[in-house]
Amino acid sequence: MNNKRRVHLEIQTHRKNPRGLIRTSFRKDGKNSHETISTLTGLSFEQLKLIQAALQGNVVLKKDFVIKHSKEYGASYALLQLAKDLELDKMMYSRTSEKWVHDCLAMIIGKVIYAGSKLSLTRVTSDSCLWDVCGVAQDKIDANTHCYQSMDKLYKRQNAIQKKLAEKHLNNNSIILYDITSSYLEGSYGDSEIVTWGYNRDKKKGHEQIVIGLICSSEGCPIAVEVFRGNTKDDSTIEKKIIQIKKDFGIENAIFVGDRGMITQTQFSRIQENEINYIRTISALTHSQLAELCEKEFVQMSMFDKKETIQVIDPNKPEIRYGLSKNNVRGEKDKATREILITKTEAQLEKISNLKRPADDATTGIRVGKVINKYKVGKLLKVNITDGKISWERNQKKIQEAEALDGLYVIFTDVKEEDMNISEVVKKYRKLIGVEQAFRNLKTAQLEIRPIYHKTDERMKCHVFLCMLAYYLMWNAKQRLLPLFEADRDGQNKKYTFKHIIERLKSIRKETVEIEGVATTILTECDEEQQLILDYLNVKVK
Repeated sequence: MNNKRRVHLEIQTHRKNPRGLIRTSFRKDGKNSHETISTLTGLSFEQLKLIQAALQGNVVLKKDFVIKHSKEYGASYALLQLAKDLELDKMMYSRTSEKWVHDCLAMIIGKVIYAGSKLSLTRVTSDSCLWDVCGVAQDKIDANTHCYQSMDKLYKRQNAIQKKLAEKHLNNNSIILYDITSSYLEGSYGDSEIVTWGYNRDKKKGHEQIVIGLICSSEGCPIAVEVFRGNTKDDSTIEKKIIQIKKDFGIENAIFVGDRGMITQTQFSRIQENEINYIRTISALTHSQLAELCEKEFVQMSMFDKKETIQVIDPNKPEIRYGLSKNNVRGEKDKATREILITKTEAQLEKISNLKRPADDATTGIRVGKVINKYKVGKLLKVNITDGKISWERNQKKIQEAEALDGLYVIFTDVKEEDMNISEVVKKYRKLIGVEQAFRNLKTAQLEIRPIYHKTDERMKCHVFLCMLAYYLMWNAKQRLLPLFEADRDGQNKKYTFKHIIERLKSIRKETVEIEGVATTILTECDEEQQLILDYLNVKVK
C-alpha cells in the first residue's frame, strides 16, 4: 500500500438506496486507477455526505470521531499470504477450504507471531485479526474445537506433508542435514510411551523428556521431524532416517550429514548390509574416537594444522577419508572446561573427605564413583581410599595427553574424493549449524516448543510437527528478508531482527472508526519501513 495515497468517499445514488465506496486513486502505467477499500451501505445520503466531508479534510469535531476498535492485522495477513505463496496450505491438504486447514494455519502463524500455548492463542481475538484473516469466525475460538481436534487431523497428514516438503526442497544430489535434541516436560506422563528419563541435552535435571530428530536441507530449511522415546541414543536413529530418505522421499545418491559421533563404523557396516550404501555420509569423531585415531601409525600429531585441513586414509579402510584440523580458540576452551571439571570433582571429593561420620571403604567408593562419573574426569585423577579416608592427586601424565588433543577435530566421510575434496567435506559438515539454529528457534522464546502442555503421545508429536511448520514459515520469511538483514549489517546501527520485523508488521492495524454514529473499518497506512518489509516478503496488504 502506497503511504502517500489519500482515501476519499465516492457516493453512488443510481440505486434505490445510496451507497458509499471508500476508495483511493493512483497513477499506474500512465493511467488513473482506483482501488476500493470498503463499501458503506444502509446509510442515508446525509450520513454519507458527512463521512465524505470528513475524508476531504473538512472539520469533524473530536467528540464526533471515535476509534471504536483496533486490532493487529499486518503480521497475521502478511504471514498468511506468505504461507499461501509457499503453498503450505495446499501441502497440508488439497481441499484448502476444509475448516481444520484454516485452524492449523492460524496456529502455525500464531506460533510465529505470539508463541505461547494453544489456549493462549484462542484468547488473542480481542487484539488480533489472526483467526479472522485465516478464515475462522471469531465469535468464539474454542481450544478443543479449533486447536486440538484440528491438530488430530494435521497429525494424520504429517507423512504426506513431509513428502511434499522433500519433493520441493530435496533432490537426488542433495546434502541432507540431520541432528537430534531433547525437550523436557513438566508433570506426570505415566501413560506415555515416549516420555521417559534420558540424557538431557539442555542440562535440565529432574525432568522426563522426549527426543526430537530433525531433517533439514543443506540451507537449513526444515523438511521432516520425528519424536522418539526420551532415552533414545543419537546413533540409534540413523538407519531409520536414511531408510526414510529413500523409501518415503524417493531420494537416491544423497549425502547424509550427521553430528559428532552419530555415524559410527558399526553404522557404516549396517548401512551397507541393508543395501542403502547409495547414501554417502559425513560426520565427525567424538573425543574418545579422536584419541583412538591419533594412536594409529598413519596419523601424526604434526598433521593437525590450524590453517588447512589435512586428509589421511586408513590403509585398512580405504573407503573412509579423514580430515584433520586444529582450532586454537577451541583448544583454549577445551583446556578451560577440563580445569573446571577437575576443580568441581576435587571440591566434591573434599566434601566426602570432610564428612563427620566416617564410612567403610565400599560405601566411600560408591560415593567417590558417583562424583567421578558425574564429571567424567576419572582418568585425570589418582584417587586412593583407605579406612574410609580419601586422598587424591592429579594425574599429570594423563592431563598432558588430554591437552595434546585440545582444539583438534576430525571430520570423516565415505564420499569419494573425485566427488568432493576434503575441504568441501568440512564445509558441508559445518552446515549442520543450520539444524542447530533451527533447534534454537524451536526451543527458545521465538517459537517455544516447550513447555509442552499436551498429555497424549499423538498430541505431543503433532505439537512438535506444528512447531516445525511454524519454523518452516519463519525460515522462508527470513530468506526473503535476507537483503534487508545484509544491508543492515553493513550499516552503523543494526536494528533489524526477525522479532523487530514482526513488531513492525503488527503495528499495521485494522480499526473501526465511528463518525457521527456511522461506523466503518479501515487499515492504518503503512509507513516507509513497513512497506519495505512487505515488498521484500512480496506481500500486498489489502
